Amino acid sequence: MRLSGHRPLAALAAVGLAAAAAGCGRSHEADLVNGKALFTQKCASCHTLQRANARGVQGPNLDEAFRASRGQGMTDATVRGVVLRQIQNVRRGSIMPPNLVTGDDAHDVAAYVGKAAGQPGRDAGLLASAGRPEVSKAPVKAKGGTLTIDSDPTGALAFTAINAIGSAGQLEFDMDNKASVQHNIAVKGPGVDKKGPVVGQGGVSKVSADFKPGKYTFYCSVPGHEAGGMKGTLTVK
Repeated sequence: MRLSGHRPLAALAAVGLAAAAAGCGRSHEADLVNGKALFTQKCASCHTLQRANARGVQGPNLDEAFRASRGQGMTDATVRGVVLRQIQNVRRGSIMPPNLVTGDDAHDVAAYVGKAAGQPGRDAGLLASAGRPEVSKAPVKAKGGTLTIDSDPTGALAFTAINAIGSAGQLEFDMDNKASVQHNIAVKGPGVDKKGPVVGQGGVSKVSADFKPGKYTFYCSVPGHEAGGMKGTLTVK
């Protein structure tokens, strides 16, 4: 999800109040757990939202967008209205695709952002684990010179593993992108700086290099993804 442009907060508030006046979301009791999970899958690659552990850089920082107005009395409901309006009316030329989330799902995402954007602290209870990727800490070992490490299928900015081990010499990383977000796999370290192709869902990104003993970082080079946590460590012995 990408909110269109950096409108003044007063204008955003006006949009939100208009949406609330029209009765947006009144017939739907929001599922915040579903909203956070969908935000993580669909929106975290573009937006920053601290409570969702999202650090995307292509779209507006949602915490910064609403923090000042929160201090001036903007409510969760108003933020929800702003976000819902942006989801339902994608600006022409925006990188956010139309119908990214629809129906009750759109209301759930907007409600979660309404609760979380610009708010300090952490989510608690079921919300704390919603949308959290399952990442293995067990090292992936090279087989026949190939390390297979896929993207997290939920769309979260993560690989399925954060550690890998291989022997010195030629090694290849293979990443099957099972997520709806575009990803690649890249590697950098002593004498190595290579990037595999960026691929969509169902695509495979591959990168290979000649490695000497040492520590290297494998990561996704799509802007904002490494900073969002999509990285790991390769140990070459």
